[in-house]
Amino acid sequence: MKKYGNTIKALAIIFLSASLAFWLYSSGKKQDNYGFKLGLDLSGGVQLLYKADVSNLAPQDLQASLASLRDTIERRVNAFGVGEPIVQLEEGSSLDKEARYRLLVELPGMTDTQKAIDALGKTPVLEFRLQKDNLNLASSTDKLEEAFGPALITGAHLDRAELQFSQQGGIGVAEPSVVLHFNSQGKELFAKLTKDNVGKVFGIFLDGQLLSAPVIREPILAGTAQITGNFQTKEAQDLVRNLNFGALPVPIELLSTQSIGASLGHDALLKGINAAVFGLLLVIVFMLIWYRLPGLIATFALLNYIVIMLAIFKYLPVTLTAAGIAGFILSLGMAVDANVLIFERMNEELKHGKKIKEAINTGFERAWSSIRDGNLSSLITAAILFWFGTSMLKGFALVFAIGILVSMLSAIYVSKTFLLAAYELKGESKSLRKLFRSLK
Repeated sequence: MKKYGNTIKALAIIFLSASLAFWLYSSGKKQDNYGFKLGLDLSGGVQLLYKADVSNLAPQDLQASLASLRDTIERRVNAFGVGEPIVQLEEGSSLDKEARYRLLVELPGMTDTQKAIDALGKTPVLEFRLQKDNLNLASSTDKLEEAFGPALITGAHLDRAELQFSQQGGIGVAEPSVVLHFNSQGKELFAKLTKDNVGKVFGIFLDGQLLSAPVIREPILAGTAQITGNFQTKEAQDLVRNLNFGALPVPIELLSTQSIGASLGHDALLKGINAAVFGLLLVIVFMLIWYRLPGLIATFALLNYIVIMLAIFKYLPVTLTAAGIAGFILSLGMAVDANVLIFERMNEELKHGKKIKEAINTGFERAWSSIRDGNLSSLITAAILFWFGTSMLKGFALVFAIGILVSMLSAIYVSKTFLLAAYELKGESKSLRKLFRSLK
């Protein structure tokens, strides 16, 4: 049994690869794109780019507010049922703080830009402001915001909103109002604010518009506030829904839109697949002609590598973009490159008269340092691209990095196992030795 240990390992690898390939096919044949998650450029959709207005934020609140902005927009987008949306912050290098922070929203599957904007909706910016001592509402009818100080409590402090109806004037007519429930931080701020400012006017603003200006009669310690603004029932319902989906801690402004049609995305996907298949076939033909039996083994190792990569893409899942497919194709070359280094080392050992098994072990041992250093430098490059790059570069870097790691396993373990298995089956024969020699 020990004599054929590598042969048994080789058979186990074949069985596992076939099982994995069957799982990929059977689980994906009834799904769109076989269950792979495609990016906007391959599936079609709409991309929206917003600018976050951080001009009124204190430096210490910047990162927390931006993180809250991303989370609330993501919750709102998810509520619309858009498949696999992407919401992420991008920080540019602009010296202008107001133009530096941007929010990228990708909505795969949507091709109508205006419909996408309408679906995302106008998420409200909720603010609570105290009236200034030297100004009153009557003298500031044109610019009501000037009669109030800066925002002391915002939508970032909101836990939830609910719709309530109250009787007005005892005539049996129920008017809608919106009741706000603050989170723990908002509750403390609201309690302190109302306690320290009894008798003052407290303005409630939504998107810069004054909705209500009640007088603080007494400290409010329960962490709730009521908005009454002569609402129609539908208006109050929409406001509650929007606030619950995410009252933004900072305002956002739409900068640009991009729409990619489904047919254009499908065409890009087909071109990417064709490029991958064509490149793979050229590599296989070269390896078979030049390296003979090791080339055949490298071909199987490469196919095994592809199956593992596709399984990883589907299981995680990894969002595949055109740049990601380019990274995958490049990683195919990296996988073959490792085999080329190993086979050339083996060929040199065979030329010096060493036995096949010794040539295999020595070839792998001497090629390892070159493979390790080359792949390590590529991983560092991929990490830098992922950390500092845009969403397109991140997709490329992620797929490329995964490909490098899997290719090392494929080249070092799978290829060596099959080479040693061939030796176990044929022994130190002239025919096997001839098949191990390259054309050079």
